[in-house]
Order: sequence, then structure tokens, then C-alpha cells
Amino acid sequence: MESKQRVVRRNMLLSRLLNASAAVALALLAYSVVRDNLSATLQDAWPWKLRLLDIQSATTAALAAVGASLARAQYARTVKPVLVHSGRAVDGMAPFGQRVWACSLTNAGPDVAVLSEISYLVTFLPAAPDAPPRASGTWGTALQAVDSIAAEGLEMRKDFMLTVITAGSALPAQGMKFLGWFTEKAMRTVDEVYIRIRVVDRVGDTHERIIACLKAADRTPAHTDPELS
Repeated sequence: MESKQRVVRRNMLLSRLLNASAAVALALLAYSVVRDNLSATLQDAWPWKLRLLDIQSATTAALAAVGASLARAQYARTVKPVLVHSGRAVDGMAPFGQRVWACSLTNAGPDVAVLSEISYLVTFLPAAPDAPPRASGTWGTALQAVDSIAAEGLEMRKDFMLTVITAGSALPAQGMKFLGWFTEKAMRTVDEVYIRIRVVDRVGDTHERIIACLKAADRTPAHTDPELS
């Protein structure tokens, strides 16, 4: 279920229009080169008698359009967000001194990104070791994920906690957002919490990644993990 980061939508004006302009400019250049190398007889026949641009003008247009498209692509790579998550065993978050597995999201990219969509999917462990796997739920909001976990007899802010993050939140460069924590009791019931995140970068491209909050989690933590640097 966990996925690598990918671009799910390009900005129409700043990406597709530039690429389309480059394609048209290259087509005009090819047409002009072919037309100028035809015989005079063929140049008087349709469609070659239609003169769009001379070679010099077509070359200038092609270089400008392709250059703009490449510059945009390079800038998009420069400001691309890098969505990563981390988890560690910590003390001091859950009541009664319980040790928990805490999960965070970090934008490791060089520029700010804006959260456009976030959804949750919770899966649960079988009720018994020999029981069949339980069917997965459906994607929903953070509150729906909380309700589904609470329906298993776990208490919010006692056995687990999920941070409610809304669309429009900013993910600053190198900034971290706390996602939630799970006690040992909660991790005996919850198999995984998947979070599907979509963010928009400075050039308007939409990036998506699905993360697994409990991936490689220590479900019976005996010691805390060191602070993140």
C-alpha cells in the first residue's frame, strides 16, 4: 500500500501550455526546413505553397519555446517537495507514562509546499492468531479514522492519537508535522494506518505519497529512541 512520491497533476498553464508551445514551434521549424528544400514546382503545390515562417524565425521560436519548457522543468525539480515520514519510540506523550510509537511527516525539499488533500485508511490485526485477515476499510478523514479505531475499544488520547491536519496547511522546507502516536495496547489491535498526502508546490504541480505510519514500528518498545537530528 505504501507508495513512492509521484506527480499526479501538472499545472496546466505552466507545464502543458509550455510543452505544447515547444511542440508547435518544432513542427513549424520542421515544416519550414522541408519547404525550403523542395523544388519550385512542389513549393507551388498545396500545402507547401503556404509559407508560415522562414527558417530563421522558426528556429528562433523553437529555441525560445524549448528553452522555456526546459527552464520550467528544471525549476520544478528545484522546488520539488520531498515527503518523508519517520517513527520512533518516545516517552512523555501518552498518559500514565506509557511509551508510544510516534509518527511524523517531513518536507525534506528546499521549498514550501501546501497540503491540498489528506485521507486515512486504517487496517486491523486479526482478532486471533489463527483468524482470517480482516477486510480493509475505506479512505476517509482523520475523524473517521479515529472513529474506526475507537470502535475497537481504544480511547483517543489515552491509547492512541491522530493529529487532524486540514487542507491548506503549509509544509515549510525542512519542516515537520506530527501525525500521531500509538501505545503498545493500540498496536496490538491496529495493523497499519495509511495516510495519503497530496501537496502542491510553488509551480502548481501536485505530488502524492501514501505513507504507512506503523511501518517497522517497535510494537513492544522497551527503550526510547534518540531525538531526531
